[in-house]
Amino acid sequence: MTAGVLLTIGHGYVASALSRLLLQDGWRVIGTTRSTETAEKLREGGVEPVLWPLNDVAATLAAADHLLVSTPPGPEGDPAFVAMATDLAREATRWRWMGYLSTTGVYGDHGGAWVDEDTPTAPTNPRAAARVAAERGWLRLWTEHGFPAHVFRLPGIYGPGRTPFARIRAGSAQRIVKAGQVFSRIHVGDLAAALAASIRAPAPGSIWNICDDEPAPPQDVLGYAARLIGAPPPPEIPIEAADLSPMGREFYADNKRVANARMKRDLISNLRYPSFREGLASCLDD
Repeated sequence: MTAGVLLTIGHGYVASALSRLLLQDGWRVIGTTRSTETAEKLREGGVEPVLWPLNDVAATLAAADHLLVSTPPGPEGDPAFVAMATDLAREATRWRWMGYLSTTGVYGDHGGAWVDEDTPTAPTNPRAAARVAAERGWLRLWTEHGFPAHVFRLPGIYGPGRTPFARIRAGSAQRIVKAGQVFSRIHVGDLAAALAASIRAPAPGSIWNICDDEPAPPQDVLGYAARLIGAPPPPEIPIEAADLSPMGREFYADNKRVANARMKRDLISNLRYPSFREGLASCLDD
């Protein structure tokens, strides 16, 4: 792809993975952070840091032609949208690509049934409802101003530095069991590849689920991770007896299998990590 300049709002785990792909192809990457310590780490990795909130929104936007937003909505909505929408609308057609990282939580609970991008959103908690509102805001910039927005609905993200191995070794992992419960996942390497594919062939206004092929019960994933490192499986605990935070209980309230056929048709036909088994095995050095 022709190299450009990517501005990432909230330069975290996913933005870092995408940036590594782009930097090796000659891209310039600008990433926002709230921390001066993190800013130095970004600089060491080849990313130009900018502190958030931005001192000069227009000047920062003028330096880029691609935008990735991964920050969660706050009480007043998506902070990136609130800060930047007016400026982006003014010069919408100058931009080559924009991606908003949303969540599969927007679908709500489907009792373990399959959902795809045509499934109506039905969020069951305020955080997911705020994501729906954020998606709609970014997509309105496309329909009303021609700003090339794309929405990526993400499940649980894992990969190097984000595995259960350390918790298993420490004895702090628990296999929480809820009958029939499954979750979808995606390895950060496949997620970054999907984003890069979208950048290569923009399709503004599109929505994609980015997930692997095998939704699975969380206790199965932990059990497999334990076997990989030769550790005893963490104890199984019924969800009724689990000491979960309110957010954790919210997480278990939604149960669905997320389909990825549109992703495979449009973005990446072959996942490097089609299930948690291949993905966890690739992270054994964690």
